[in-house]
Amino acid sequence: MATTRYSDNDLKEFKALINKKLSEAKEDLELLNGSLSHNDDHGTNDTGRTFNMMEDGSDTLSREEVAQLAARQEKFISSLKNALIRIENKTYGICRSTGKLIQKERLKLVPHATLSIEAKNAQS
Repeated sequence: MATTRYSDNDLKEFKALINKKLSEAKEDLELLNGSLSHNDDHGTNDTGRTFNMMEDGSDTLSREEVAQLAARQEKFISSLKNALIRIENKTYGICRSTGKLIQKERLKLVPHATLSIEAKNAQS
């Protein structure tokens, strides 16, 4: 029978990747929330990744857009935390639709994925 879960070493690798992304996501969320609470007061914090990303799209984002970005970031953080729980349970990387292993390449790009590409495409 084929492997039904990733090895402990693989899980350790994924855990490190997720923790790194989680740390970055939390920093970005802090910047977004800081921007919401000090909308016109851009100190040195606006040199962070999030602000550079926002500057690319437009010079100023409305509070509503910043709030939406913050909400999306919170959802992303929650998804990453759930992925860490799946690692602890050793169920990480298993497609919740097919029960097969999600490809490593996909998990490296989308570490909180719970569906394989096949299952994801079948949804649309």
